[in-house]
Amino acid sequence: MNNALQLYESIWGLIFAALLLVGLAARFWLASRQIRHVATHRHAVPTPFDQTISLPAHQKAADYTVAKLRVGLVDAALAAAILVGWTLMGGLHLLNQWLMGWMGQGMHQQLALLVAFATVGGLLELPVAWYRIFRLEQRFGFNRMTPRLWLMDGLKGVGVGLVIGLPVAALVMWLMDSAGAYWWLWAWAAWMGFNLLLLVLYPTVIAPLFNQFKPLDDEALKTRIQQLMQRCGFSAKGLFVMDGSKRSAHANAYFTGFGPAKRVVFFDTLLQQLSPAEIDAVLAHELGHFRHRHIIKRIGLMCVISLVGFALLGWLSAQVWFYAGLGVTPNFTGSNSALALILFLSVVPLATFFITPLMSLLSRQHEFEADAFAMAHADGKDLASALLKLYQDNASTLTPDPLYVKFYYSHPPASERLARMPV
Repeated sequence: MNNALQLYESIWGLIFAALLLVGLAARFWLASRQIRHVATHRHAVPTPFDQTISLPAHQKAADYTVAKLRVGLVDAALAAAILVGWTLMGGLHLLNQWLMGWMGQGMHQQLALLVAFATVGGLLELPVAWYRIFRLEQRFGFNRMTPRLWLMDGLKGVGVGLVIGLPVAALVMWLMDSAGAYWWLWAWAAWMGFNLLLLVLYPTVIAPLFNQFKPLDDEALKTRIQQLMQRCGFSAKGLFVMDGSKRSAHANAYFTGFGPAKRVVFFDTLLQQLSPAEIDAVLAHELGHFRHRHIIKRIGLMCVISLVGFALLGWLSAQVWFYAGLGVTPNFTGSNSALALILFLSVVPLATFFITPLMSLLSRQHEFEADAFAMAHADGKDLASALLKLYQDNASTLTPDPLYVKFYYSHPPASERLARMPV
């Protein structure tokens, strides 16, 4: 029995290491392809855009893309090193043992382990997060955050996580320990209920903690938008402008909420950059996602994926080799629920990384469908000009590597997207 257990531990440890190394190598290879491709095409604006995008704007987008990729590679390498430290090098085991020696066993120790793990991980990732905002984004003129605002955002995020996340984690761990062999089914139902509740609460309770949302006061624009929504058969709780400019120069617009809590939100930067007709077209695109039930479809997909995930967690959490193969000795006289959650949530991204191209493909198809809806209910030329402005203002590269696009891009590249629109 011991020999079989040791064999399973070794095999699982090797699978984990392979997933980590192959995934990291794939990330570096794809990023290097993207960097080379963008840098190679930096010196000339692609022919379809040479009359609308200036060479300095094109070069800024290329430099911004390359800089983001390089920081992303550092982040990926750091995340991999941290994960190895937690698992194969015994960091999580030592933390768990220390907390048990100090606090004893029980739910309080399990919650403390989750908080301590998240706190240490967050602190280790702070330098890269800080560099991204105050060096990378600042260098290219996008950052408008102050250190104080950045710190306050972080503290608010921690507070929201504690208020919302801890009770949910406590419920899941209680079910793991008390609900029998099919605890994972109950935990999945609770998790889905929580996520659906968040869709309703986020617009009115959580988002206002970080940004100000003011009703759209441009009456002419409001009338245009309401007429568009009526033509498309939609209604919303309200039209709001978000003060996105206090953090970034990037622009966006989105629908948020669920059911009667739906609302339309425009970044103030978007209203400054686009004409009323272009705003109409962008909003029509967002309405297209609702018309084609993309949100419902994604929620349904999340239901299925999370159900499979909880079922897998239910099986793995009962296997000693699952813990031991990742450098952790499970508790034989108490609960392992926190350890199981941490290890599972650490390993799952390594495996799901390889289905990223499928998810990206599905997302790009949805974007094409939303574009087609927008062109049927607004002027396609306005949608094309709005997208061009957004590509330029957000410094999105016009010359991505095709393979990188297939693997990562949730939105079609500009060349593919605009080729379907009138110019």
